[in-house]
Amino acid sequence: MSEQAPGSGEEKYASPSISRKQKSRVSWIWLVPVVAALMGLSLVVRTWMQAGPDISISFNTAEGLEVGKTQLRYKDVNIGTVKSIGFNSDRSKVVVQAELAKEVSDLAREGTNFWVVRPRLDVSGVSGLGTLLSGAYIGVDAEEGKGESNRATKRSFEGLEVPPAVTHDRAGKRFKLRASDLGSLDIGSPVYFRRINVGRVIGYALDKDGAAVNVEVFVDAPNDRFVTNGTRFWNASGVDFSVNADGLKVRTQSLVSMAVGGVAFEPVQTVRDGGAQAPADSNFDLYPTEAAAKANPDGEAFPIRMRYDQSIRGLAVGAPIDFNGITLGNVTQITLDFDPESKRFYSLVDATLYPERLGRVYEEVRERALKDGDVAGGRLLGVMIKHGLRAQLRTSNLLTGQLYVVLDDFPNAKPVEFKMSEPAMIPTVPGNLDQLQQQVSNIVAKIEKIPFDKIGDDLRTTLASTSKLMNRLDKQVAPEAQKVLKQAKESMANINSMLASDASLPVNAEKAMQELSRAARSLRALADFLQSNPEALLRGRGEDPIPGAGPVRN
Repeated sequence: MSEQAPGSGEEKYASPSISRKQKSRVSWIWLVPVVAALMGLSLVVRTWMQAGPDISISFNTAEGLEVGKTQLRYKDVNIGTVKSIGFNSDRSKVVVQAELAKEVSDLAREGTNFWVVRPRLDVSGVSGLGTLLSGAYIGVDAEEGKGESNRATKRSFEGLEVPPAVTHDRAGKRFKLRASDLGSLDIGSPVYFRRINVGRVIGYALDKDGAAVNVEVFVDAPNDRFVTNGTRFWNASGVDFSVNADGLKVRTQSLVSMAVGGVAFEPVQTVRDGGAQAPADSNFDLYPTEAAAKANPDGEAFPIRMRYDQSIRGLAVGAPIDFNGITLGNVTQITLDFDPESKRFYSLVDATLYPERLGRVYEEVRERALKDGDVAGGRLLGVMIKHGLRAQLRTSNLLTGQLYVVLDDFPNAKPVEFKMSEPAMIPTVPGNLDQLQQQVSNIVAKIEKIPFDKIGDDLRTTLASTSKLMNRLDKQVAPEAQKVLKQAKESMANINSMLASDASLPVNAEKAMQELSRAARSLRALADFLQSNPEALLRGRGEDPIPGAGPVRN
């Protein structure tokens, strides 16, 4: 095959060039992923904007909780869901991560409480029965209107193991009571007013120094208006027995208070408080009994001290201080001390008086004392001690031997100079039993001084002399006496014979009486004649008148 020589005729045909026309717009297919991306981004933004804060709640156990199912409810409205459940660093607590709805973000703040709602049985009754079907959920409680711009200010919370006794949306007031001991009270114990349940005990705790128990109660509205500044609270648990002149009295608030305890109150209007309503969180004393709560107002406490040199067996802390039948205070402490001068132990009894219970007298003394810058209680006691006021132990119960202290006037007591001190010293006198023992001791001492030996010797000498005298009387005097008696008998017989009815003495006496009777008649006739003829004393008796001849004239 021969090669074509250059310059041949084929060179006059040019090679064809192929060119493609470029498109000027983007294809619509790319809009699909762009739109999807924009929609996804909008959903993310919307979800982020609508999502609430994430919080963590610590519980002792996760019983009944499930991830993605357990709800958080505030006033029975679902406000969130549990996202995860885990442990803390040392696995002592269960940490529940939950998400709140954005519209309740302000609930994530200080003071909000969380607890697991499940069936429970306590003194107040049965609760959470609805969770038997729906399952457990986390309850939420917070003060209303306390949020700041609807923002979360706290993310970590310590969950409650028991539901709060009172939620913040419950109308009423809280009050704090101070008691010496808790008694049979418990959380949920009822609060009574005129035997109507108007509240409940919501908490208790020991005081900082452990000397008392602080009990918190809640009184529902509108009954909280009956709690005034002068209201008295007392422990209404169990049954109160009292014995007086009317017989045996039994008091109790209800059968529930007998089983689970309870608190009762009654407003006592005084001049100071004027019956004004007590504000929330006010402090009150919780008295052990109704009688103690309704006693006269305490007022300012005035400490006193008493010294007793005799045994105080039967006197206990809490024994009353009595004045004219009114309890002025109570014994607070009993101690022993030693007197180096007398080398003997003695008892010191500390007590607290409430002079305000004396009434108007104390009010007048207090006004004067305030003007003079003096202590009213000390001034009043000083005057009373000057006039014979003394403390004495007396028996309150003969069966048990219990003692109490009496402040009474003893006019014959030795004068004592009163000096104000802290505490004030009150002079004492021996008690009734001590006085009786002292009197018996004095009698025994006097009896011991009697010389019974000498008296016995003298008595034996006297008895010997008496024996000799009796022998002499028997041998000498007795025969002579028999002779005298015999002669007296004979004389009486002679007298009887002289006085016999046929004896000469009675006969002669009768004749003499007849003669005396005739003489008396003659004298009476003479007297009658002289009365009618007094001149006969001068002229003598005239001639006897002749019957029928008329009067005789001389």
